[in-house]
Amino acid sequence: MSHAELVATLTARWPEHRVAPSLGRVQALMDLLGEPQRTYPVIHVAGTNGKGSTAAMIESLLRAAGLRTGRFSSPHLTSVTERIMIDGRPIDEERFDATWADIEPYVAMVDERKIDGVAMTFFEIITAMAFAAFADAPVDVAVIEVGLGGTWDATNVADGAVAVITPIDLDHTHLLGSTVDKIAKEKAGIIKPGAHAILAGQPVDAAATLLARCAEVGALVQRDGIDFGLLSRSVAVGGQLIRLNASGGPVDDVFLPLHGGHQAENAALAVAAVEAFLGMRALEPDVIRAGLAEVRMPGRLEVIRRSPTVVLDAAHNPHGARAAATGMAEAFGFSPLIGVIAVMRDKDARGLISELAETVDRIVATQVASTDRGMPAEALGELAAEILGTDRVQVEPRLDDAIETAIGLADADEYGNAGVLITGSVIAVGEARTLLAGNEPWPVNGGDAVVEAEEDPEEEEDTDPEDWSRDDLDGYDYAPPQIRRAPAEDPLRPLVSDEPEGDGR
Repeated sequence: MSHAELVATLTARWPEHRVAPSLGRVQALMDLLGEPQRTYPVIHVAGTNGKGSTAAMIESLLRAAGLRTGRFSSPHLTSVTERIMIDGRPIDEERFDATWADIEPYVAMVDERKIDGVAMTFFEIITAMAFAAFADAPVDVAVIEVGLGGTWDATNVADGAVAVITPIDLDHTHLLGSTVDKIAKEKAGIIKPGAHAILAGQPVDAAATLLARCAEVGALVQRDGIDFGLLSRSVAVGGQLIRLNASGGPVDDVFLPLHGGHQAENAALAVAAVEAFLGMRALEPDVIRAGLAEVRMPGRLEVIRRSPTVVLDAAHNPHGARAAATGMAEAFGFSPLIGVIAVMRDKDARGLISELAETVDRIVATQVASTDRGMPAEALGELAAEILGTDRVQVEPRLDDAIETAIGLADADEYGNAGVLITGSVIAVGEARTLLAGNEPWPVNGGDAVVEAEEDPEEEEDTDPEDWSRDDLDGYDYAPPQIRRAPAEDPLRPLVSDEPEGDGR
């Protein structure tokens, strides 16, 4: 069986946008595999928005501190192998296939039992593959991002020494609850007895629920704005310059190559999580600077093309769209800004478009090609027209046509300050990235930044929109990643300092 055939077989199982709330199946598999998720410490990350970026920052900081990392994330943009990272790189296809071959007989045993009436789901299997791959590597620490919710998420068979809760807002309300306190209760399930709980700023009801959980299980709480936080930030070329309040005191001159105030807040959360993991010992300021400077997060206000500038952002709910809109206005200031939007049927499309209404000048409504979960372009266009007016909305059912149309509208700007934002769903951003970036290697998170010489704009080789086709998405898959390095004898000693940096703060 080829890798593509394997991925197709796995993704044909119970899909991850449906929920079969039980840890019974994945726990049964872990028992058969010898509990691989307990062979390394875990930092567990949950929340409505920002958990992927926060997990990536945690990983990069840990790598800067000299530790060998595994990171599990979902969903992916272009390949399922992105979901399983080892040392900042996706597991290769051969290793992915070999990991499946190792666990397949045990999956079959669990399937036969039909625990709670369901065979193992796609997400449960990918989660198990990640745990097994990390144990096999082996890694010094695994950063595990929750797929959906928390308590019943397959990742929750691991007990995180550190539980990180990013901002909570309304999303997946048909599954998690219609209020933030109900959603917070589900996400609070990853906070285990005696763990460190690192909490982002939250709505009052959500905060109360999270703190109640911490009190119930005896978790040590660290709260944004009280125990750690962002002190200041300013826009910089290619990102922002931030000042953080860490356990050793303020850390100045930290460059973060990501746009938006929400990412600066995520960076503070990530530093607090890593310091908690290290036993509340202060990271050296230079480790913080190096780790955050090397974060790579495709699909999060990512510039994927120039002339005109095209930005990708995987915002898929109103809270995420609000952050994207603010970040776009601050970092780019395009006028006009053309939005290419595709949304899943089960998302709050009205709320998402409303959050973008003041930022985008025109919207090209479209739909995804790789799943039937997408909202039809015509229906999305009608909804957008209700909010923005018919003169600001255009419908293009094919994503490649929508991108070409948006670029044409931006190119028509006589002042040359137009831009394009592609957003609305992770799947749409993944498809757009495939069309615009092709087979470009996945950026290494926490690796050495690659500095490329700036090309003369006149000599820049642009992709011709007429060459794009939905056919380019053939083979677009949905699956996991990995790599290897021996852990240090004493991984903590060179990474941390018991004294704050003496810089006159």
